[in-house]
Amino acid sequence: MPRRVSLPAADDLFRPTSDSPVRAVPDAPEEPSRPSGNEADAPPVKGPSGRVRHDEKITVYVTSAELMELEQARLRLRGEHGLAVDRGRLVREALHLVLADLGEQGEDSALVRRLRE
Repeated sequence: MPRRVSLPAADDLFRPTSDSPVRAVPDAPEEPSRPSGNEADAPPVKGPSGRVRHDEKITVYVTSAELMELEQARLRLRGEHGLAVDRGRLVREALHLVLADLGEQGEDSALVRRLRE
């Protein structure tokens, strides 16, 4: 008798990770902003979420070399700086830095320059 694997439906894949209604995640304290020039038009940049329960998830594919670099950075933070962080926290912090730079520098940001290469 052949056995058929039952795959989840789209509703099961794209469901909230908690039973509670969507709630706002408390923001990390923001640094005081100093708008100057066209920075006054940019939206305020929030800090990374840090150590809270995250209700949303994305999947990012990386090469084995990129994963090795990420893991070496994590170990270096722990060994040299006494910061025990997981890869998710490290990626969220890096994402925050890149998005803050994009918000502040716009066209001159490192992200725009690298994506144009």
